[in-house]
Amino acid sequence: MATSEPVRARHVAIIMDGNGRWAKKRHLPRALGHQRGVDAVRRVVRGARELGVEALTLYAFSTENWRRPEEEISDLMGLMKRFILSDLDEFAAAGVRLKIIGDYKAFRPDVVELVEGAVARTADNSGTTLAVALNYGAQDEIARAAIKAAAKGAITPDTIAAELDTADLPPLDLLIRTSGEVRLSNFLLWQAAYAELLFTDVLWPDFSVDHLRDALEMFANRDRRYGGR
Repeated sequence: MATSEPVRARHVAIIMDGNGRWAKKRHLPRALGHQRGVDAVRRVVRGARELGVEALTLYAFSTENWRRPEEEISDLMGLMKRFILSDLDEFAAAGVRLKIIGDYKAFRPDVVELVEGAVARTADNSGTTLAVALNYGAQDEIARAAIKAAAKGAITPDTIAAELDTADLPPLDLLIRTSGEVRLSNFLLWQAAYAELLFTDVLWPDFSVDHLRDALEMFANRDRRYGGR
C-alpha cells in the first residue's frame, strides 16, 4: 500500500532569541552574544537553502527594540552592515533573494542605503528568499494592510492578506522561537494563524543546521487539519 509523501515546510520563520543570555552565561559582553547570533544566521541561511526551504523569515529587529540602550542598538546596526558586506557575494552567487519586511527606512541613512543595495542586487534571484524583519511589528503590519485594502474596496481576510509585507511569500508553515520563551512577541501574527509552532530551549547562538533539520522533520510528521478532522 502506497504511503503519502511527508509534507515539506516551504516557509519557515524564526524568532532569534537568546543572544544576551548566551553571553551572560559565559560572562561575556552582550555584544559578543550578538556577534555569535550573526554566525548562527549565516549557517542557518545556508542550511535552509540546502534543505530546500523556499522562504526563511528572521525576526532581526522589532519595533519594540528601540527601547534598548543606544549603545546596543548601534552595535546591532554595525553587525547588520558587516553581515551584508561580508556575506552578500555568497548569497547572491547562491541565488538567495533578500527581502525586507517592516519599516527599515527608520534606520540610519547608511544602513538604509546598504540594505536597499543588497535587495536590488538579489531581486532577480530565484532560490531561497531570506526575509529579514527590520523595525517590524505584526500589529503595525496588519493595520497598514487594512488601510491599503480599504483604499481599494472591501476589507476581507483575502484583501488584507494581499497587502501584508509577506504577500509574495508562501504561506507560513513553521514558526520557531529559541531560548525557551513561549510567546510570539508581535511577530507574524496574521501569518501564524495556522502555522505549526515550535519553542526550543536552545539559545540562538547555539542553534545549528541540525536543529533546523530536526524542526523540519517534526513539521513533516505533524497532522495539519486546519480546523477539520
